[in-house]
Amino acid sequence: MREVDVVGVRVEMPSSQPIVLLREVGGERYLPIWIGAAEASAIAFAQQGMEPPRPLTHDLFAETIRVLGHTLSQVRIVNLTDGVFEAILVFDDKTEISARPSDSIALALRTGTPVFCTEEILAEAGIPVPDSETDDDEVVEEEEVERFREFLDNVTPEDFDKS
Repeated sequence: MREVDVVGVRVEMPSSQPIVLLREVGGERYLPIWIGAAEASAIAFAQQGMEPPRPLTHDLFAETIRVLGHTLSQVRIVNLTDGVFEAILVFDDKTEISARPSDSIALALRTGTPVFCTEEILAEAGIPVPDSETDDDEVVEEEEVERFREFLDNVTPEDFDKS
């Protein structure tokens, strides 16, 4: 398993399909996952630290976990079949629950839980984007965002069809 960071959410054009982009920690691969609009909003809200006036579903689930005295210890993206990703929520008591990656990522962002992905999925669906060699964090972040935009401008769902 490789840890991944959530880079962000963007809408892929012309299909208007939201994508969440994950980046391999300590590596150069990016993993795009097509997601639903509601989950894209939930992920974006969590990344921006926005708190809605009433809890959204992911906020409610995070609070339920906390109130029941548990913690979410890991989110694992574990399977890719016919273009559909599958994830597992791993709790402190080792309980595992199957979930969609989009919901899992939204929950992980709200609970500060690390996200992991299997090496096999990164090898199959990951896109290598070599890092810049500059030390300026702001420049690196801008270059990363620009590479993400270029990637999204050129990628299509068919790029991940292995049939």
